[in-house]
Amino acid sequence: MTQVQDITSPMTAMEKRATVSLASIYALRMLGLFMLLPVLSLFTEQMPGSTPKLVGLTMGIYGLTQAILQIPFGLLSDRFSRKTVIVIGLILFVAGSVWAALATDIYGVLIGRALQGCGAISAAVMALLADLTQEVHRTKAMATIGASIGVSFGVAITLGPIIAHHFGIAGIFWMIAVLAALAILVILFVVPSPEKITTHRDAEYIPSELGSVIKNADLLRLNYGIFALHLILMASFVVVPLLMRDAGLQGGSHWLVYLPVLVTSMAMIIPFVIIAEKKRQMKKVFIGAIATLVIANIGFVLLHGELIGLIACLWIFFCGFNLLEATLPSLISKTAPGDLKGTAMGIYSSAQFLGAFLGGGAGGWLYGEFGAAAVFMFSAGIAASWIVIALFMSPPRYWANLLLPLQAIKPERGAEFSKALLAINGIEEVRLHFEENAAYLKVDNQQLDKNQLGIFLKQWQ
Repeated sequence: MTQVQDITSPMTAMEKRATVSLASIYALRMLGLFMLLPVLSLFTEQMPGSTPKLVGLTMGIYGLTQAILQIPFGLLSDRFSRKTVIVIGLILFVAGSVWAALATDIYGVLIGRALQGCGAISAAVMALLADLTQEVHRTKAMATIGASIGVSFGVAITLGPIIAHHFGIAGIFWMIAVLAALAILVILFVVPSPEKITTHRDAEYIPSELGSVIKNADLLRLNYGIFALHLILMASFVVVPLLMRDAGLQGGSHWLVYLPVLVTSMAMIIPFVIIAEKKRQMKKVFIGAIATLVIANIGFVLLHGELIGLIACLWIFFCGFNLLEATLPSLISKTAPGDLKGTAMGIYSSAQFLGAFLGGGAGGWLYGEFGAAAVFMFSAGIAASWIVIALFMSPPRYWANLLLPLQAIKPERGAEFSKALLAINGIEEVRLHFEENAAYLKVDNQQLDKNQLGIFLKQWQ
């Protein structure tokens, strides 16, 4: 039955183990992928058969196969063992990495990158996390995984140039294969096995809800945003490493730029995250961050021939990028109804991967046909279009998601239960799904008294 401690108690040991181990799987996988970002164009440019178009396509093709397969993999994990689906995905990822490591021309690396993307396990991992955590702890567990991805990005983009300098691009692909193999061991021997597979609307894509999400104009604006952000990122990294090399900084020393740029830009955005969340100025901060991307790319157009100019513009770019990476998932969570969050995130992730694919392809083509300035002009135009779209977004409601179990509530009393919940100060929305034993709530944490809510639930036992 529902107990007060369900709301106020910390995670159990099993939940902590599940959260940390699944976060490590994300980290191991993403660490390898992010290491490629600052070096892939540098090394594939020298391979037999290479052209700027193929270099860009090689960088972006991973996103295409991810975008196509991540939702199907998630749906398969609903029908079969979550762990089995994740292991299959990681094996595909290992196979693609080995293929790319052994490649002797650009086409081999292209095939390997596409095969890497076929290991689309993100949705299945989130579904497994939902199986292994109580409703009231799930948001915290998902945030832990999000943090692991952010840390992986910072570490990898710094390590990538160092490892590639000593071992070449093949060395990075071999390292990616080893890290993914370690992730397989973690999923098999460390991650707990769930007692049963259950559908979780806060963590999984629900096909029947696709129409509801597509009809939500604010979610569509956010999907365009993550599409644009990763398109710009991938297009930029087709050319930025090449430009830094041409400006006199050898590839093995690029980490001397990336490390301070990332650390200082992350420090720079902390006050803005506080202003956005605590001071409830999200829309203003969000639009300002997009404007920062426009400024950075215009700067790249004017200064891309000078190393100091490149570094300055890269810092401005990462200030905007890091702030948007932090606020976009928060906006999706605030905007989507509680029982549509998983579907909204599935579409959001697909838009992100599709943006990465088109960014790599467009960046490579523009660089080959018109030069680096054209890539940055294109990126500035995409960011400017995003500003126009974001201007029309509704001011976000500063509501958090809260899930409650429904063991003690009979379906025939659902309407009465919902009405009583909504009478509690701070609870703004209630959606009950008895087939999942879950109540999906939207709450204002500044107003909600969880102890009062706990006492209320105890009365309903």
